[in-house]
Parts: sequence; C-alpha cells; structure tokens
Amino acid sequence: MKQGDLESFYFRDLHPNVFMGTASDRYAGWIGQIYSEERYGQKISKRSKTVGGRTVTEETLPVESVEEYFQHFAVLELDFTFYRVLLDTELKPTQNYHVLRTYGKHLGRDDRLILKVPQIIFAQKLWRGGQFVENPDYLNAEIFTRQFYKPATDLLGDRVNGFIFEQEYQRKQDRVSPDTYAASLDKFFQKIPQDDRYHIEVRTDSLLTRPYFTLLEKFGIGQVLSHWTWLPPLRTQFAKSSRTFLNASKQCVIRLMTPRGTRYEEAYIKAFPFDKLVDGMMSPDMVEDTVGLMQAAIDQNVRANVVINNRAGGNAPLTAQKIAQQFSEAGPG
Repeated sequence: MKQGDLESFYFRDLHPNVFMGTASDRYAGWIGQIYSEERYGQKISKRSKTVGGRTVTEETLPVESVEEYFQHFAVLELDFTFYRVLLDTELKPTQNYHVLRTYGKHLGRDDRLILKVPQIIFAQKLWRGGQFVENPDYLNAEIFTRQFYKPATDLLGDRVNGFIFEQEYQRKQDRVSPDTYAASLDKFFQKIPQDDRYHIEVRTDSLLTRPYFTLLEKFGIGQVLSHWTWLPPLRTQFAKSSRTFLNASKQCVIRLMTPRGTRYEEAYIKAFPFDKLVDGMMSPDMVEDTVGLMQAAIDQNVRANVVINNRAGGNAPLTAQKIAQQFSEAGPG
C-alpha cells in the first residue's frame, strides 16, 4: 500500500488478511475524509440525543453513502441491529428490516457487513424505565432464529461476514460461575442454526476462563477481542485463549470501542462530533496491541476484521490511519 493511500483513507488493500472497518457509518463528521462534500453536504439529517445529561445534535448521511464508505473500508459493523429484531412477533418486518434491506441494495459484490445480534437475545438485563431489569427473552433461540438470523441471511446471504453476540458487563451481584455461564451458552448454541460466522464479545473479565473457551472451541465461535472500558488490554484477552483464534471460518473480530477506564457517556461527549482525534483520549497501548493482533492473525492464516468506533479516540478514520501506518511500518509479522 502506498503512503498516499493511507493519507486518503484508503484501507482496502492494507493486506489480504486484514479487513479494516468501523462501527457504524454515515457520520457527517467524516465529510472530507470518507465522504465527499459535493455528494453529501446537502443530504445531512439531524436528530437530538441526550448522553450523560447533555443534549447534542447528531448529523447523519443517507444510507446510500455506504457506497462511498466501501471505497475506503472492506467491512462495516452495523450497530442498529442491536436495538431491535428484524421481524416482530407476528413475523412482520420492523423498521430495522427495511433499513437493512436498503443497505443491501447499495453493497458491492465484495462489500461485507458484521451484524450485532439484538440485545433482547443475548443481554441478561435490559435498560428499561431508568433501571436494569431481567430480560425474559435472554438466550431465546427461537427469537434469534426466526426474528433475526433467518431474515438477515435471506436479505444479505454471504455478504454477512459475521454475527456478534455481545454479553453486557455483569456486576458482581449478578454474575454466575464460569461453568454455569458456559453451560447456558452451550444449550443456546445447540438450538440455533449452525454457522461459522458467530463471534461472542464478553465484557466481564472473570468469565474469560477455560469453560468459556472450551465452549467457543466446541462450536467454532470466535472470541471478540474488545478494547472496552472495563476489560483488560487486548493482548491480555488474547493470552487468555492461549493466543489461539477459535472461529471455525478462520476469522477474528477486533473491536476498538472506548478508552480503557472510560465510560460510554464520557467517551461519547469527548469524541463528539467525531470529526477529529481528541488529545489524550486514546489509550496508549491500543494501536500497538491492535497491530500485534493483526500480525498474529496473519501468522495463523486468519482474517482479522478490525472494527473501530469513534469513541476509541475521537474519529474512527483517523484512528484507522494510525493503525494502518504502524502496521505498514512494522510489516505483516
């Protein structure tokens, strides 16, 4: 890859086994980096959002902008699927179904998506009415299969590169033993369609133990390596699995979400409006650890999907640029 490519935010040819992408897209703050002013400057929509007691105005581009996104990146994680299933209880399309279908219409043959599984399926507790409450549909295999997995694969086929099951952080009083946790996942994954595109992100360090990794090995599920608030460094997470990538399709997902020790609300407000890197925000070990994981994946002939959130440092394209530059200077392995 040429230096000019990195300066222009072109990451698709970084390495055959490296798929660089972001968590969500359509940010108006990326105009001039990923999106062109002349094409989308007049197509910005606005909405108010309250985060940490502060109200901000988000500016987003239309779904069609994904065509320009994929000129720069090889993979895109869609987060909106986390908040609602694709079909309702009567198996009628929800708004998320229509949005996902629109994305599908704008994808090229080699463009790939990573979808987050709805939280109603994989979150033990949900935020409702200003508090966390028990989720009655936790690990409901039928909801996953009928209301999410089947419509997603019907819409997108092999353009789905992966499914991420995100397990929320478990407070001490809510935690079960690692054995009990692994056993509950075993029952769930026995009931749902077998697929080699599954990846689990566990956000509670005490659950990253041998029973959990044995479960991943059994079903060929990938360990999401997540740079997130309360998790240990990426290199430490990888060491817990004996530096082994467990996904059956020989892929891994590296998610750069928030600086370690920084809560979502604080990171969001610091990063907003996501148009530049914020001095001192990025965890100092994040870029180095990410490059190390990319190199390890290449050494093991595994494809690394590196997914970057704006909250990891202020602006995802510029964070990608830093990672790509260090990777290019260090070499594949």
